[in-house]
Amino acid sequence: MARDFSAELVACLGDPVRENPTGVMIEAAFAALGLNWRYLTIEVPAAKLRDAVTGIRALGMQGANLTIPHKVAVIEHLDEIAPDAAMIGAVNTVRREGGRLIGENTDGKGFLRGLRLDARIEPAGKRAVVLGAGGASRAIVTELALAGVCEIVVVNRSVERGEPMVAELARKTKAAIRFEPWRGAYRVSPGVDLLVNATSIGLFPDVQAMPPVDWSSSSPGMLVSDAVPNPPETRLLREARSHGFAVLDGLSMLVHQGAIGLRMWTGQDAPVEVMKGALRRVFAEA
Repeated sequence: MARDFSAELVACLGDPVRENPTGVMIEAAFAALGLNWRYLTIEVPAAKLRDAVTGIRALGMQGANLTIPHKVAVIEHLDEIAPDAAMIGAVNTVRREGGRLIGENTDGKGFLRGLRLDARIEPAGKRAVVLGAGGASRAIVTELALAGVCEIVVVNRSVERGEPMVAELARKTKAAIRFEPWRGAYRVSPGVDLLVNATSIGLFPDVQAMPPVDWSSSSPGMLVSDAVPNPPETRLLREARSHGFAVLDGLSMLVHQGAIGLRMWTGQDAPVEVMKGALRRVFAEA
């Protein structure tokens, strides 16, 4: 009997991207679902992004993930941007719809799922500080605002980048979002319920780096979350735990945003526990 040996393809495009563990959990999910799909991790310099998107079209790939530095730049190369991704102003997931490539953003939704399911925290009414003003920050800030967080402070070294982002998101979400420039160690003020590192500081291989934070005035019940997935236990989270704060690692956001993306690509519900298990095993072996 004849068989079809062709595989559907999706990919992660970024620069750097070798440290990104997304393929481990997505390939495990494909296997668990019995799908003949492959997930490729591909380093794409910024100057080659247009060519890479053309390649996705030419190869008939079912979609892609975008990471640093492509989440904003990819928008101009796509056929359509989903309304929530347009509000965020960044795309981390591309899905195919016929011959069209649609830009989506699952980062913030994945973060919120992790906050609710893994940390057991409902964000409505909370006060949050988000470090960074890149694509991940835009997604997290937007979703926190829409979820009813009462105040969000975005902290970034570049005022030129941070202030316009905050003004734009405050206008779009009609939420209380304000900007603070990052000068030296950021002092987390009393009453902050959630501190999120949405920068790449601490990402492998620079694992000894951490965002400079002054914990001296922080409220004891604060949750510290890091969007960096590799390593799962960043220096920031170790320091936060040593000061008695609860923590939420970057694998939580990674798994939940990946589950949303997998559903977009395949139409099937993602096996979240399989994905978590695959990541736990690969980092235990490291």
